[in-house]
Amino acid sequence: MNRRIAILRGINVGGKRKILMNDLKSLCQQLGWKHVETYIQSGNVIFESDYPGVELEMALEQAIKEHYGFDVPVIVRTSKEIKALADNNPFNGKESDITQLHLTFLKETPSNECVKKLNAYNVHPDRIQVVEKDVYMQCLGKYHQSKLTNNFFEKNLKVGATTRNWKTVLKLKELSE
Repeated sequence: MNRRIAILRGINVGGKRKILMNDLKSLCQQLGWKHVETYIQSGNVIFESDYPGVELEMALEQAIKEHYGFDVPVIVRTSKEIKALADNNPFNGKESDITQLHLTFLKETPSNECVKKLNAYNVHPDRIQVVEKDVYMQCLGKYHQSKLTNNFFEKNLKVGATTRNWKTVLKLKELSE
């Protein structure tokens, strides 16, 4: 079976769209996912399944909608993808402050036209680099004060998005190995 990571957007934020991690784990097990574990309250699920990622995303989105009555976008990556993302961050060097690094996972690869438009934005002092279905970020200030939000990327790249800090990305890599 293939090791996978499901990354949910916008749960347990400000007391809204609340899903307990034990309940999420149970829901995933009901979908037939194996060796399910969760990491922190923001909605990260590590599991095994041989189904394609898109089918897994749709299955969990539908199960959450049926069980909780609200929509939660889900993005699934393989453990190999998470490892490659963690190992290839263009902003992660000797001088990097890990608290400044973030990764925005995109639901699909944005069009070249949208990426060009995004790259034309002045995001200074922050830095971004789109690599296929993901956006690496270095936020020199506090992330919550940056304009580089999920909504910003969704609007400009025309794809779904959810962001994790670099510490979480590294932990997901570790847990999925």
